[in-house]
Amino acid sequence: MTVSRINAESLLAIDVGGVTTRAMLFDDVDGRYRFLGVGTAPTTINAPYKDVAEGVRRALERLQEITGRELIGADERLIIPSTLDGSGVDTVAATISAGPPLKVLVIGLLEDISVESARHLATTTYTRVVESIGLNDRRKTEVRLDAILRLRPDLVLAAGGTEGGASQSILRLLEAVGLANYLLPGDQKMEVLFVGNQSIKEEVKDAIGRLGPLHFAPNVRPLLEGEQLGPAQVSLAAIARQIRSQHHRGVEDLNSYSMGGLLPTATAFGRVIRFLSKIYDADKGVLGVDIGASATTIAMAFSGQLWQGVYPEYGLGRGLVELPEHCKMSDVMRWLHLDIPDGYVREVLYTKALYPSSVPATLEDLAIEQALARQMLQLAMKRMLEVLPEKNGFVKFGLTPGFEPVVASGSVLTRAPNHAQSLLTLLDGLQPVGITTLVMDQNHLAPALGAAAAVNPVLAAQVLESSTFLNLGTVISPVGEGRPGTPALRVRVTYASGGEASLDVKEGSLELVHLPLGQKAQLQLQPLHRYDIGMGGPGRGGSLRVVGGVFGLVIDARGRPLILPQDAGKRREMIGKWRWTLGC
Repeated sequence: MTVSRINAESLLAIDVGGVTTRAMLFDDVDGRYRFLGVGTAPTTINAPYKDVAEGVRRALERLQEITGRELIGADERLIIPSTLDGSGVDTVAATISAGPPLKVLVIGLLEDISVESARHLATTTYTRVVESIGLNDRRKTEVRLDAILRLRPDLVLAAGGTEGGASQSILRLLEAVGLANYLLPGDQKMEVLFVGNQSIKEEVKDAIGRLGPLHFAPNVRPLLEGEQLGPAQVSLAAIARQIRSQHHRGVEDLNSYSMGGLLPTATAFGRVIRFLSKIYDADKGVLGVDIGASATTIAMAFSGQLWQGVYPEYGLGRGLVELPEHCKMSDVMRWLHLDIPDGYVREVLYTKALYPSSVPATLEDLAIEQALARQMLQLAMKRMLEVLPEKNGFVKFGLTPGFEPVVASGSVLTRAPNHAQSLLTLLDGLQPVGITTLVMDQNHLAPALGAAAAVNPVLAAQVLESSTFLNLGTVISPVGEGRPGTPALRVRVTYASGGEASLDVKEGSLELVHLPLGQKAQLQLQPLHRYDIGMGGPGRGGSLRVVGGVFGLVIDARGRPLILPQDAGKRREMIGKWRWTLGC
């Protein structure tokens, strides 16, 4: 799909991440929009600055040096709109993930229905659920009130009742919220977002509307059979922005630059994944993963329908403090190819939590950081698959669904010493199945384009059509039950030059097939011993055209799920072989 240019307006995209602030410039080049450059600087949301504007200014100064375009005027403010001499920019899009996750109280009727839906809504942005109240909660109102006053949530998500359904039960559950807001000082009152039975909006207003800020969004559970999170996500993002503006200096200025369009980074990232799902294979969908300091974000979209999870507890920053609550240290250490004492692993983990911007200083530190990334990906994917409806047969077995493509982002990947380490981190952490293309967002452009789509959709579409992402390679991962050494897949490659190559791939192996970056080839695939590659069922193969990536064609027959040896020495030896195969 080719998108033609309408009006050539330059656009500046600003992303304030947990560690890094980025300023990205897009403009018209020969009649089409192109990415021109990025300036980066440390994020300054924390001490000593406690003002995101300082980090933004430094990123803009760096972008000025790279592009030669003057962006900051004599008054130290961004030049907008652009001037006749080419200074400044015409429009601004902005995203933010910096700052601690918002503390959320969820309220609903039934734990496995409306409370669960409220939790799912909370996970679509940077939040941490600190308390939940439902019909099965036997605590008295005063005990609930004490809990709320002790935890001081930033936000209450209140769900419950299908359309035209329950009313009085919900109002009773909201009593403690109303009392808490009545007792809290004006600048500490909780924002309340009601996403339940819309027929009782007036009763909810009468009950708690005068006691604190109250917002309404469409019911997240209008029917018992399914959720409807989309409209409520928009309201939640706006409220989250408002809360961050109150807590952190410079956020409101950023929102002003973007004409009120400041978005959570994860929301903008999800937009791009949803857009891509409309132009790729509708049967497989698109997967996006972003391993950041603030959170690990998973976005899955099928034909424009998006499922998204944002997990601050699985971020590579301050959330690492809570890692022992989610997994054992051995779960992280199993991915190490070096013999590193667990005490040192813990030391690196807590150092990273205290200083998220720190970079690995030794090979051991690098191995630990990449092991953490693998584990965070696995934990986040597991959580996401729990809420994803079955989309293909692989989900039934607890495996990752088939996707085309997989878009990966995050500094732990983009700043790795080489692309081979990024590829192996993704293969181990995601364990893709069937046939997919792994692409890497080297410049963290996906959130920028998601935010830009609201003000200049042509720009977003044209930049996505260009070579925005780095194609790491087409990955074929056969799924079966054979023992190591069992023939799993027969591959024949016909190159554009007319040459051919054939190989049989065995269970337990990881293979690379040469196919230069950008070159096309025809593949003939025949699964053996009833292995499944997602082409119609076990034992079924076929042909397809592929385009070479950095690693050509990757055949990952190591097994799904990937099972590592229990013996530490054998495990390190096996991981070492994989690293050698890819050139890590």
